[in-house]
Amino acid sequence: MRKMLGLFIVLAVAPGAQAADVDAGKAKAAAVCAACHGAAGVSVSDAIPNLAAQRSGYLEAQLRALKDGTRKNPVMNAIAAQLSAEDIANVAAYFAAQPGAAAGAKSPLLPNVAKSGVTFPESYKATFTKYHTINFPATRQVRYYYANRAAAAAAKAGKPLPEGSVLFAEVYAARLDAGGKPVMGADGFYVADKLLFYTAMASGAGWGKDIPEMLRNGDWNYGVFTADKKPRPGVNQAECLACHKPLGSTSYTFTLKQLAEAK
Repeated sequence: MRKMLGLFIVLAVAPGAQAADVDAGKAKAAAVCAACHGAAGVSVSDAIPNLAAQRSGYLEAQLRALKDGTRKNPVMNAIAAQLSAEDIANVAAYFAAQPGAAAGAKSPLLPNVAKSGVTFPESYKATFTKYHTINFPATRQVRYYYANRAAAAAAKAGKPLPEGSVLFAEVYAARLDAGGKPVMGADGFYVADKLLFYTAMASGAGWGKDIPEMLRNGDWNYGVFTADKKPRPGVNQAECLACHKPLGSTSYTFTLKQLAEAK
């Protein structure tokens, strides 16, 4: 009887049996999850799932899978990798405790994340270096990449991209043949058809100071512009920040190697 009682006590106080800390989960959610999923689990857009009232066990399982890479999502893999097992349990418990979202409900973008210092570089054609081209088969797009002088000079010198750097991309729909397949040019890249939009990333003094640390990319900010050079409404910079977060060693860019090798 004493042995059974002792076993019961050990199990009762084992770390795995401790209840999750909902308040700690709320604080962690406010620091990073709220930028996309809303502070109370009601997301900021139709493309992002609501987490409010979801079962905690399910949320924990998904976060663990995102953390260890068995579930693939570039944005969430980068975020989950920074969460401890305790963080995961606490965040899951917090969102599970929230009331479910009403139909059509959306949370506003976080002001400190929505704000971007990136503006359209009007003179990029004349002053930037065109350094890379990428085909995107899944979306049937081709993108042309440009960098301003500060970024190009630093990359060629093997240095981190400095404050004032701007990287810019033109995004085109590929021209399609009669069968709906992208037409390939002699250079091995899709032939560009309609200009769809532009993307940009730029760094400026203090631009990252108000962004949560788990999302912050130094002082880099991001922007998306329409074909007529206007900021595209509804863009959530948090998704860009999360996707680029693991790239700190390459100035938060996927194309630093190509920029360094550009002629």
